[in-house]
Amino acid sequence: MRGIPESLNQLINEFSRLPGIGKKTAERLAIYILKTNQDKVLPFSDAIVNVKNQIKLHDLCHSFMEDSECVICNDLSRNNQILCILKDPTDIFIIEKTGYNGLYHILGGLISPMDGIGPDELNFKSLFKRVESFNEVIIALEPSSEGDATTSYIAEELKKIDIIVSRLARGVPVGASFDYVDEVTLTHSLNDRVKYK
Repeated sequence: MRGIPESLNQLINEFSRLPGIGKKTAERLAIYILKTNQDKVLPFSDAIVNVKNQIKLHDLCHSFMEDSECVICNDLSRNNQILCILKDPTDIFIIEKTGYNGLYHILGGLISPMDGIGPDELNFKSLFKRVESFNEVIIALEPSSEGDATTSYIAEELKKIDIIVSRLARGVPVGASFDYVDEVTLTHSLNDRVKYK
């Protein structure tokens, strides 16, 4: 943009690359950073650098770890008999809010032949090596064609072992009107119906 110092313009451009941040919001954030005292801005920039330098993926479960230690795998209070399979490490944040207290395995994506992603490109080898030590595996993948294909692949492979395999239930959201529920969701709700107690 004309009339703006290059370093400020660069900051605006970087903010506008963030998801959900438009040009106007990027300008406001950059100007806020510019006007804020340096002692308050430096911890923000340090936090960005630290998150990139210190957080890696754990070799066993493929979730986030810091300081060579996985906070989930090393938590002795967790139920080590249940394994929840997820697509991405960030999915853990959502599942943790439900009160789930087992362990995790992150696939690093979903099977998608159209995108050239097959089982060899995902974290299946490490999954199938560790899965026998669990009593139950919960497949918690998104309800998409890729998620369904990946769920089917895992379920077929796990039939070879004596283990309980479950997946997330799918259905009509609480408070939803049938007028706004799509056919696929309604079909899954009927197929996955549970007995009324």
